[in-house]
Amino acid sequence: MAFSERVTRLKSSLIREILAAAQRPEVMSFAGGLPAEPMLPRVDWAEMPASMGQYGMSEGEPELRERIAAEARALGIPCQASQVLIISGSQQALDLASKLFIDPGTEVLLEGPTYLAALQAFQLFGADCLSVPLEADGPDLAVLRQRLESHKPAFAYLIPTFQNPSGVRYSEAKRQAVAELLDQFGVTLIEDEPYRELVYDEGRAVPIVSRLGKASWIYTGTVSKTLLPGLRVGYLIATPDLFPHLLRLKQSADLHTNRIGQWQALQWLGSAQYQEHLAALRDFYRARRDAMQAALEEHFAELAEWNLPEGGLFFWLTLKQPIDTRGLLQEALEQQVAFMPGEPFFAEPEQNPGYLRLNFSHVVPERLGEGLRRLAGVIRRAQQAAAA
Repeated sequence: MAFSERVTRLKSSLIREILAAAQRPEVMSFAGGLPAEPMLPRVDWAEMPASMGQYGMSEGEPELRERIAAEARALGIPCQASQVLIISGSQQALDLASKLFIDPGTEVLLEGPTYLAALQAFQLFGADCLSVPLEADGPDLAVLRQRLESHKPAFAYLIPTFQNPSGVRYSEAKRQAVAELLDQFGVTLIEDEPYRELVYDEGRAVPIVSRLGKASWIYTGTVSKTLLPGLRVGYLIATPDLFPHLLRLKQSADLHTNRIGQWQALQWLGSAQYQEHLAALRDFYRARRDAMQAALEEHFAELAEWNLPEGGLFFWLTLKQPIDTRGLLQEALEQQVAFMPGEPFFAEPEQNPGYLRLNFSHVVPERLGEGLRRLAGVIRRAQQAAAA
């Protein structure tokens, strides 16, 4: 059977494979970015108009677009509702952008490490991914400048607020410097912010797109981390030069995002009920983050280094004795523990051994310590075998 040349570059999602293997209730899963099920809000469908079962506009529901645009303007993003496109989870923004910008050999700029499913999407279309190392407050600016001077990437894909997988929140100074560099070199920015509302400590995080004066941009977000991921409702906001192309690509992909999910999102966004839910969600996740910090200090202090994430859903661990953590998955699952190896989050995984991403939202605190104790044992045995 003859498939397209693109299919030869298609990689399965390691995250989805691990989640499938970790479905057994006895498995303590630190793998995926799953919201905690006790915090999934109860939703009411009783008032939904029957008309929501009909086909809708490709752009999305007008009232929802207006509300998202208003919230974006409150963040400092210059936009109108006409620049908002409702999409099937913010993941679809990466697919649409890939179709818009990437041919085989197209260079794109991203963080190292970066969101695994973004790498999957970009590489499917044949992108040559150029990495910029992350520091504690954002990208290495010297490397970023060097990449921009020596290459002409089609776009830069960045996750400035509670970056996945590292948890880094760019400083205001780094955000401004990045914006100035992208403006200087005329490089489009895709700014991905699925975790913006999951903030547990004080600090500012003004979007980078609000600081751009010349460069085109796409800003994307979702309700998957704060409401129900099963709704599959996200959005992108794009500069007027990009929006018509993205809209046509959306039309060709799936006509429009499901209206039932859009209606439910509209009942929440901007409401007092939503603000109360967000406050409760932050308190809940802050407690789980702090519980994982304590358990890590007990079981991983000799094995790894990490920073306390100020938001998001993940701890990012750097092993003091690096080994390829992909080789630990099978034994970990045999110990009823699932985790996410760090190597696949890099464009050059073989050159970056010794990282783990651990989710803290899903495992209940009573099982947290035992899960990390077992995982630490798996790592110690592998390190001892490698040193023998």
